[in-house]
Amino acid sequence: MKNYTLITLCLFGFFKNLSAQKVMLNLVADQQKVEVMIDGKPFTNYIFPSDTVLKKPVLFPIFSPNGTIVTRGYPFAPRAGERIDHPHHVGLWLNYEYVNGFDFWNNSNAIKNPTKYGTIYHTKITKMKSGKKATLSVEADWITANGKGKNVLKEKTTYIFQVKNKVRIIDRITTLTAQADTVFLNDVKDGMIALRLARELEHPSDKADEFLDANGIVTKVDKLNNTHISGKYRSSEGIEGDNVWSTRAKWVNLTGRIGSDNISVCMIDHPQNLRYPTYWHARGYGLFAANPLGGKVFSKGEDVVNLKLAPNQSITFRYRIVVASRHLSDAENEALSIDFAKVK
Repeated sequence: MKNYTLITLCLFGFFKNLSAQKVMLNLVADQQKVEVMIDGKPFTNYIFPSDTVLKKPVLFPIFSPNGTIVTRGYPFAPRAGERIDHPHHVGLWLNYEYVNGFDFWNNSNAIKNPTKYGTIYHTKITKMKSGKKATLSVEADWITANGKGKNVLKEKTTYIFQVKNKVRIIDRITTLTAQADTVFLNDVKDGMIALRLARELEHPSDKADEFLDANGIVTKVDKLNNTHISGKYRSSEGIEGDNVWSTRAKWVNLTGRIGSDNISVCMIDHPQNLRYPTYWHARGYGLFAANPLGGKVFSKGEDVVNLKLAPNQSITFRYRIVVASRHLSDAENEALSIDFAKVK
């Protein structure tokens, strides 16, 4: 009863009044981006450069309410002291490691032989509406063979940007529709919605590590100086730190500090998503991802998830990203989760 009362109070506190702050969208066509501004201050950019620069559209960078960048800068805007592993980890994105045998997750200009990889091409903006809630709707094509093969998936994504009680919120609703061919999204580790965090929000680490992708390529993650490194994951199930990886939960909250700014970044799953609550692919070195299709790896073979879409069949993924300049409590995150469940 006590927890229910606390969550109810948080819901009332968060949502009794929508923020008067205005969210403005501004298309900068020559820079291939849409700026997202809150009362004239930057929140993020939807960027869609050519495939010679980036292999998928992303939100980059992302700012806290106090104006602190919470995403890693590399490879676009590298900052001193941050890691330079995984060049495909850019801002906030959504894609997958195995789509009809092609890897859309790991593709970047660092790949020497990209024929086994896929590229996601932004094709159009279908809606831009500013206001207390700003809505940006876009379309994209998932093309195999490094952008020279088949269009296997049509993507329609809507972003909803808003501010509530000084908390910045991004809702991403993405529908993927199979085109002429049946599409297989086989069970693999790397997917689906993902965010690469600033160095200060990583977990302190006393060791280097290596990570293997589906194509057998090894990425080394070096040990770095841990001064001012303060990140810590905590899930809706009360699991903390690196132990969050491979577990299932409704949401995971990351807290840390960058300079004088106390940061929370919470990623929230949606009850209508496939296999809710999702598995978490949340790594201490700064990768923060939710992957409902990676059961085989995360469960050590006990739970295999292979998704098949017949031609013209669709699936929708819904996620919420919350960015605050304070450390959010479990009750606050639960209130945000309950509110997000109302989004269709």
